[in-house]
Amino acid sequence: MPVPTTIPLRCLVTGATGYLGGRLVPELLAAGYTVRCLVRDPGRLRDHPWRAQVETATGDVTRPDTLAGAFEGVDLAYYLVHSLGTGPGFEARDRAAAQAFGAAAERAGVRRIVYLGGLQPSDVPAERLSPHLRSRAEVGRILRESGVPTAELRAAVIIGSGSASFEMLRYLTERLPVMVTPSWVDTRIQPIAVRDVLRLLTGAARLPGDVNRTFDIGGPEILTYRQMMDRYARVAGLRRRVIVPVPVLTPRLSSHWVGLVTPVPGSLARPLVESLRHEVVCTEHDLARYLPDPPGAPIGFDESVRLALKRIRDAEVATRWSSASLPGAPSDPLPTDPDWAGGSLYQDIRERPVAASPAALWRVVEGIGGENGWYSFPLGWAARGLLDRLVGGVGLRRGRRDPDRLRVGDSLDFWRVEEIEPGRLLRLRAEMRLPGLAWLELSVGPYGDGGARYRQRALFHPHGLAGHAYWWAVAPFHAAVFGGMARNIARRACDSARAQSPSDRSHPGR
Repeated sequence: MPVPTTIPLRCLVTGATGYLGGRLVPELLAAGYTVRCLVRDPGRLRDHPWRAQVETATGDVTRPDTLAGAFEGVDLAYYLVHSLGTGPGFEARDRAAAQAFGAAAERAGVRRIVYLGGLQPSDVPAERLSPHLRSRAEVGRILRESGVPTAELRAAVIIGSGSASFEMLRYLTERLPVMVTPSWVDTRIQPIAVRDVLRLLTGAARLPGDVNRTFDIGGPEILTYRQMMDRYARVAGLRRRVIVPVPVLTPRLSSHWVGLVTPVPGSLARPLVESLRHEVVCTEHDLARYLPDPPGAPIGFDESVRLALKRIRDAEVATRWSSASLPGAPSDPLPTDPDWAGGSLYQDIRERPVAASPAALWRVVEGIGGENGWYSFPLGWAARGLLDRLVGGVGLRRGRRDPDRLRVGDSLDFWRVEEIEPGRLLRLRAEMRLPGLAWLELSVGPYGDGGARYRQRALFHPHGLAGHAYWWAVAPFHAAVFGGMARNIARRACDSARAQSPSDRSHPGR
């Protein structure tokens, strides 16, 4: 069926501060649409890189009186909100919100609503569905009956960094080499990559005006949760997980178990776990009649996991961990993702003012390693280097190419220079043998009247249970190693400044 050439010019997006909404907005902008975001608190958009490119409407889908102005001039409205994990009464709130949204859209003459719902089991009566799936289906029905043509895209587990379902899968697999699990690990599921979800949500804007129905969307494979954990472990380079299902674990007990093992909040884990009791597999692929799959789509499970892990695989510190860059793909983490998204990243952060100019401090930072050493606990560094050599690593013997200058790609003892911004930032990636990936980031900035501020971050992304154990085993030494490093780098810069300007005593941080 041909795709209409007329596309909506103005989109309203709800849920723009959430997981999918925050990733959909730049896709719509790239497609040439004008975007307006409906949010309760506009301040929550300030960290999004696309903030200046969108309009903002303040409103709440649970308060009908706040919605009218948001729909003015809108051709297409995306409904991406749901009361997942907000306690008793959420079904009634979702019902009222959908009714208010549909009525406001109909009064404003909106041409289409696009809603992302949950894939429904084909053989389970509505009364036996989990409250989460039942509510998602009811919201879709309300929107389809609103008088505005609605495309309801129904997805199961979405594979992408930041998705609650994917984060639960990630943490369970990475943290537990041996698992005693509920019986739902053998439930069949049709997962879908977040890139495909966003492609289809964006493409739904071009559906013919009379289309008012549900569409099942999923990836090319049907897997059990056990198979997904096995496949995740293989892609992530982990050993095969030992999984022992225990049928007596109820959804409530399962959610407590998930909350204990993972940082995913229990209020989110419980509805997700309850939904996993049901087999959720696509029964049709009708959306392809309107939006044909491009080459390479839909993305398979292994590739979707690789994309979700790509930032770590490429040894890039993800955007939510560093302000040095912006996300480049829908599968990348966002600064606004919740703290538990994106996998574990342990940090040790030290900051201090320095009674020296930024230039003097930078000279010390750029001269680190080699003959100058690491400015703290020399015996500890030497022992770590020796241990690394004993297990086949590079140890500390490489030194550095130049005593005064560094460039990207230089080896520096058992580190490698990953990024350098002269006068401002030095980021080192560890090449020692570790059960994970590690970085050391040293940055310099101005402070006060001619002084400098030194900031130091040690970051560690653990690989499996051994990685978590390693971090906590060495954590007691961080005060001596990293705290001493920050103090001594600052002291060296101060000494250098005093040697050059002995009369200068006005800088802060002395």
